[in-house]
Amino acid sequence: MQLEQFNYDNRIVRNFGIATIIWGIVGMTIGLLVATQLVWPQMNFGLQYTTFGRVRPVHTNAVIFAFVGNGIFMGVYYSLQRVLKARMFSDVLSKLHFWGWQLIIVASAITLPLGLTSSHEYAEMEWPIDIAITLIWVVFGVNMFGTIIKRRERHMYVAVWFYIATFVTVAVLHIVNSIQLPVAGWKSYYVYKGVQDALVQWWYGHNAVAFFLTTPYLGMMYYFLPKMANRPVYSYKLSILHFWSLIFIYIWAGPHHLLYTALPSWVQSLGVVFSIMLIAPSWGGMINGLLTLRGAWDKVRTEPMLKFMVVALTCYGMATFEGPMLSLKQVNAIAHFTDWIVAHVHVGALGWNGFMTFGILYWLIPRIYKTELYSKKLASTHFWIGTLGILFYAIPMYWAAVVQGLMWKEFTPEGVLKYPNFLATTLEILPMHMMRAVGGALYLSGVFLMTFNLIKTMKQGKLLANEPAEAPALLPVQVNEQSQHRRLERKPILFMVLALIAILIGGMVEMVPTFTISKNVPTIASVQPYTALELQGRDLYVREGCVNCHTQTIRPFRSETARYGEYSKAGEYVYDTPFLWGSKRTGPDLHRIGSKYPNKWHFDHLLDPTITSPGSIMPSYPWLIDQKLDNAILKDKMEALRKLGIPYTDAAIANADQDLNKQAQKIADDLKQNQVNVLADREIIAVIAYLQRLGTDIKAAPKAAEDVNVNQ
Repeated sequence: MQLEQFNYDNRIVRNFGIATIIWGIVGMTIGLLVATQLVWPQMNFGLQYTTFGRVRPVHTNAVIFAFVGNGIFMGVYYSLQRVLKARMFSDVLSKLHFWGWQLIIVASAITLPLGLTSSHEYAEMEWPIDIAITLIWVVFGVNMFGTIIKRRERHMYVAVWFYIATFVTVAVLHIVNSIQLPVAGWKSYYVYKGVQDALVQWWYGHNAVAFFLTTPYLGMMYYFLPKMANRPVYSYKLSILHFWSLIFIYIWAGPHHLLYTALPSWVQSLGVVFSIMLIAPSWGGMINGLLTLRGAWDKVRTEPMLKFMVVALTCYGMATFEGPMLSLKQVNAIAHFTDWIVAHVHVGALGWNGFMTFGILYWLIPRIYKTELYSKKLASTHFWIGTLGILFYAIPMYWAAVVQGLMWKEFTPEGVLKYPNFLATTLEILPMHMMRAVGGALYLSGVFLMTFNLIKTMKQGKLLANEPAEAPALLPVQVNEQSQHRRLERKPILFMVLALIAILIGGMVEMVPTFTISKNVPTIASVQPYTALELQGRDLYVREGCVNCHTQTIRPFRSETARYGEYSKAGEYVYDTPFLWGSKRTGPDLHRIGSKYPNKWHFDHLLDPTITSPGSIMPSYPWLIDQKLDNAILKDKMEALRKLGIPYTDAAIANADQDLNKQAQKIADDLKQNQVNVLADREIIAVIAYLQRLGTDIKAAPKAAEDVNVNQ
């Protein structure tokens, strides 16, 4: 049989590997900065561009899309060529993919601190960057499928299944979640509003974890772990069951992020059911990986990269058990909005994604540089420092979560809240947040050790940019030679279509009725669109990232209604785009904050939170007092929102500037009466107007009903 000669492209693998290391250091350093701000808010250095609300999305996106994203492409480009016995389809597309992705990361790192954000968690980038992501993702897809089509290995190895599912699902998630109506170069509004927007966001948010942080890493696990252990995958049949059940079930689970909210209860219940079912396929993958090491556990003692892989799989198992448990309503009632969610996410991110990335880097870099790892001892030291970092990070966060959940819900024997001041809980958990920062610093120091080790490894070797390889040409199909699934593996396009169908079913079942059946989101007659000034204030609230610390949804618990007021209704959010329900309470919920405090209280609180709340860890916002409110595109915003179904009249849009000035002057006059001199055209006036509006729409409704009853 004649063998064909070709070369593997290792240069693109090297490039993505270096980018993984650099962005890992950047993303984790920013994460450490964010962690310290939750203890010492002055760590924003008094700058508006480095506050927690603006920097936290930089950290999450840098770690997810820059560190993990480049790690995915590094692993995919290396393993795909070898299991398909073919060079990547196009070197030009590979380079375009690499540099395009890095430019997207840089653009995100610049725009997010400037406050140019859509506020959707893990998708905060504004519409020009969303378009760039779409184009570069298509480049990646063309390159991947071009390679699959020109392969010399007829059957697609299990890793390729996961890469295909990743490509099609991330494409669907990104496109659906990013449908926005642009208003200006860096401003847009989502076409979804309120409850529907919340459903779309957490359908995306949960499945971004599933299909960006999980499925490609499972594919890499199926390739690199057997290579490291020099053992075959434990079970081919288990991998089939694992793959198809995982991609079908995962897509349904998003609503478990919205339990006890205004989301229709049937959607919440579906999310819970499928979240519990998700344990089986998730653990199927973990078990298949760990059992692959049968007969090779002696190597775990001596090979640092296998240590990283074993802990990565263990963390994956822990996180995928914990996720379904957190979706149980009884557990969610206590744990949601607490630091438990932070701990859960970071066990997955630091343990599963981080450790597997490190293990692959330690294995892969010496091979493409045709040398040995500079120091196994340093790699083992990195392993133990990183493991300690995870423990020092996660355990204090679990501890803090228990404290939060119990303090928020505790009542005195007389039936009143024992800790009515939210700040009491915040101050109680400060030591745990300090420990979390220590854990993050330990983990980051391990990454610096790895960087030194890999630089020395590269210097002692030489990159084999074009690695010679040979394989026979694709053989003709042998009739009845394999099982049904083996036959499917020969048809990559059909495989992709079936994977697409599997992931579309769940989203369609949950979203179509919620969007089309009006009784799922009943309207409330007294709820009106925001005034021009309130709309501007809301956009400033989004710019400052306040949703990263404050929720705007009150759940129907006695503890929450006693603390915040009437629980939130679906009809209150019909004009909210984007929705601002939040996912973490570092500060109290704000949905009923309107009219609760005078304008001066809000002014003082934004100027210096410790004036109104001694001990507060909220940063101050003095620039809101100095900066003039920009109304240049105000009417364009209102026109865009009208196109999205918000009933702004012609008169409201035409008179927007006059109405805004009138309402602003009223607030400024009230402040002046309380010895606060501030110009009516400052940003702080708009923010106060928005905060004073929150939750006030439904207060008039009960009174009107009572008046009717009295008259009768």
